Amino acid sequence: MTQYLLSVHGSDEDYAEIDPATMQEMFEAVEAFNTKVRDAGIWVFAGGLESATTATVVDGQGSAPVMTDGPYLETKEHIGGFWIIDVADLDAALDWAAQGSRACQGKVEVRPFQSEPEA
Repeated sequence: MTQYLLSVHGSDEDYAEIDPATMQEMFEAVEAFNTKVRDAGIWVFAGGLESATTATVVDGQGSAPVMTDGPYLETKEHIGGFWIIDVADLDAALDWAAQGSRACQGKVEVRPFQSEPEA
């Protein structure tokens, strides 16, 4: 089994245009998807994120950490939420990502976690 990150990408504008009733439908669809993932036994973790405007970037490479308000990247799109799943292969991860994308009405990027180095 391999763990995959399914990250939901979008912009604040994408979600600002959604009316409250549609947003509630999305929340319900995502919760139904979450239940399906848990029931399949592939759930590791998931979460939604606050707006990228709430981010703080920490650079601890120097003698003292430097903290900067706002997202690290200057981009319109950001990660709005994610799932971590444990599935057999990329094809399975892509299938689950398509279902998650449908539920949250957004694009989902699929990335495998790196393998642990051998001891």
